[in-house]
Amino acid sequence: MQFSFKTVALIGKYKTPEITGPLLHLAAFLTSKGVAVVVDNLTAENIRQNPYRTLPLEAMGGAVDLAIVLGGDGTMLNIVRTLTPLGIPLVGVNQGRLGFLTDISLDTMQQTIDALLDGEFVTEQRMLLSTRILRDGAEVFNSLAFNEVVLHRGNNSNMIEFEVRIDGEYLYNQRADGLIVATPTGSTAYALSAGGPLLHPSLDLIALVPVCPHTLSNRPIVVKSESVLEILLHRTTNVRVRFDSHTYFDLQESDKVVVTRYARTACLLHPVGHSYYHTLREKLLWNKSL
Repeated sequence: MQFSFKTVALIGKYKTPEITGPLLHLAAFLTSKGVAVVVDNLTAENIRQNPYRTLPLEAMGGAVDLAIVLGGDGTMLNIVRTLTPLGIPLVGVNQGRLGFLTDISLDTMQQTIDALLDGEFVTEQRMLLSTRILRDGAEVFNSLAFNEVVLHRGNNSNMIEFEVRIDGEYLYNQRADGLIVATPTGSTAYALSAGGPLLHPSLDLIALVPVCPHTLSNRPIVVKSESVLEILLHRTTNVRVRFDSHTYFDLQESDKVVVTRYARTACLLHPVGHSYYHTLREKLLWNKSL
C-alpha cells in the first residue's frame, strides 16, 4: 500500500490543555518538512491563536492523508470509529506509558514521525464491529465499535436474560450480568478482565465473552468474523448496550442486537520494529520477575 502524506491532521486528547505544547511542537516540525497541518475543531479550542486550518473530524475525508492522535488508547478508540469510514490511516502518540494502540512516546515523537514521512513504517489492518438495534423489526440505532460491544445490566441487581444466535442457528439462552462481543483489538480490554482469550489483532475472529454467567459451564466462544451475531433480549429491565465505552443505547425487552464485521478496516501505522508481543509483555507485566 502506497501513502503520500501531504496533509496531516493532528488530534489531541479531548479537553486536555497540556497536550497543546507537544501538538504545536509536532505541527511546527511537520510544517518545516513541507507538510500541511490540519487540527480538528475540538482540539483547536484548547489552542490560543491557532495558526492552522481547522476541520471537524467528520469533514476530514479526502482532506487529509494521515491523522496523528496525541493522547492515549481511549482517545484513539473514539477517533478510529470516526475516521475509519473515511479511509484515513492513523498513528498514535501516547502522552503517558506505552499503549496498545498509541505506541509512540512523546520523547521519540519527532524522530519517529520523521521516519514515517520517509516511508519507514509498518501497516496494520484491524477489524471493527457494526451493530444494529432492531425494535419490532425496525432499526432504531446503529454504531461502530473498535474494541467491543457490551450488553450489561444497569443500576439494578437483577441478571439480564438473552438469547444468542450465530448465522441464524440457536447457540444458547443466557442469564448473566452481561455479554461482551469483542474484536481481536478488544481482546486485551474488558473481555480480558472477564476471562476471555487473547487474540492477535491480525486474526479475523470475534469473541463472545459472558460476564458473570449464572451457569459456570458457560464459557467464551470464538467465531469467524463473517458471522452474523443476533442477541435477543428476554425478561430484562434497565439494560444498556455500550460501544467502546463511548456510545450507548438503552434496550427494551424483545429488542434484537445484530452484530457483524464492519466492511472497512482501520489502518494503523507503526514504527519499524513494532511488536505486538513486546506490547503484551510491557502492558501485562509479563517481563517482570516473580
